[in-house]
Amino acid sequence: MVRFSTVLELDDLLGALALEAAGDGRYTATNAASATGTVFGGQLLGQSIVAASHGHDDKRVKTIHTVFARAARPDAGLDIVVEPIHAGRTFASSTVTIFQGGRLCVRSQVLLSADEPDVIRHEEPAPEVGSPEDWAPAVDGSWQVRIVDDIDVSDPALVGPPDLDVWVRFPGAPEDPVIDQALLAYSTDGFLIATAMRPHPGVGQSQAHVSLATGVISHTLTFHQPAPARDWLLLSHHSPFAGGGRSYGTADVFRPDGALVASYVQDAMIRPMG
Repeated sequence: MVRFSTVLELDDLLGALALEAAGDGRYTATNAASATGTVFGGQLLGQSIVAASHGHDDKRVKTIHTVFARAARPDAGLDIVVEPIHAGRTFASSTVTIFQGGRLCVRSQVLLSADEPDVIRHEEPAPEVGSPEDWAPAVDGSWQVRIVDDIDVSDPALVGPPDLDVWVRFPGAPEDPVIDQALLAYSTDGFLIATAMRPHPGVGQSQAHVSLATGVISHTLTFHQPAPARDWLLLSHHSPFAGGGRSYGTADVFRPDGALVASYVQDAMIRPMG
């Protein structure tokens, strides 16, 4: 879950996405700054996308399914291993595993695909939530975040439906389709736990890592269409279930023109500390 005190420098995050080759299918990576004492899961998603994309210039990531097994520390580097499953003219797939100090932290299955013409086409319409300029900054700087209706997800006293619409962008991001996907993946990790908390009095994001142990367990992200990360994107979240120390949520991502560009689902942990 995003802690909104995080100060993110784009160069810092791009540096973490600039993987260093360390042999056949092996890479090392640094970490961007974190406000929680652990590496933000969105960074690990982005690094997995970059690693899986290497050697597949004719394809783009279609779907990434990630299980977060252990937390990683921001003060130690990462080792990334890509194991190909198959590669053909239209599809390719691989397993991407991220280690730290020999401990397995994250494992992803990644499917890539080449562009093909439409046989059929339809897409969910974007919700009518106004423009990013209608809402106050929740995060500003290299990563800009605007929460629709200026909802303060940190306030345990505020109660509402399990829905949250969030505008995000990375002004100054390079024109690179792989980095676009990685930066969007970074943004998708942070808001579904807060969405699940909204209906419950006395529970808010400010309690995460203080009185509540929270964390993403698994995350599946599917890309539909190009989505430049330097432009505004709307993340429209809904949590249909929470219980048993877990939460589940879904979201769609839209460009300002209303095009549906990605969808994702997430399972997470919400339980008392200690």
